[in-house]
Amino acid sequence: MTITAIEPKRKGLSALYIDGEFAFKVDTEVLLSMRIDVGNEITDEKLHELTKNSDTKRAKDKAMWLISYRDYARGELIEKVAKDSSKEAALKAVERLEELGLVNDEKYAKRYAHDLLFIKHLSPVGAVRKLTEKGINRDLAREVVEKLDCDIDENIRIIIDKKYAKNLFDEKGRRRCVNGLMRLGYSYGDIKSAMHQFTDLDDGE
Repeated sequence: MTITAIEPKRKGLSALYIDGEFAFKVDTEVLLSMRIDVGNEITDEKLHELTKNSDTKRAKDKAMWLISYRDYARGELIEKVAKDSSKEAALKAVERLEELGLVNDEKYAKRYAHDLLFIKHLSPVGAVRKLTEKGINRDLAREVVEKLDCDIDENIRIIIDKKYAKNLFDEKGRRRCVNGLMRLGYSYGDIKSAMHQFTDLDDGE
């Protein structure tokens, strides 16, 4: 097999042509580092090495690019990187970032859980659910959330005051309040208790 053409493409890729036909795109830096050029004869083994090295390089670059914008949990980052590379390459790339301390599920979980509980005012159940959706191990998610020890009643009161307080005196408004809070993971009993505090306060004025 002979490399008959190499065409530069966007995003650091090059199109490789073998025996006059398009074969695949590879990372340009890898192509250069392996000294592959037009006119070279190439074996199946060399092609396999080329595609594997390219896949590894692209996975590492994608992982670094992603974490430069925000923190990621391990599982979420692997899933994102694997959209543009093999799962194996994505896993290796993220494992390397873990070794460097750039990806740490426990630190990520603590920061994210704090935001969920004290800024977005989710329930502990809702916070655990969100953390697991990001790829955090469920046991770790529960442990982190439990240690933060948020005030459930206070969280519910804050949400009601911001979004639902004015509409608690008609059935549609109460139903909307209950449904909205239950989506955040709060129990029906806790919600009803907090709602009564608002309606009782109004009755007393």
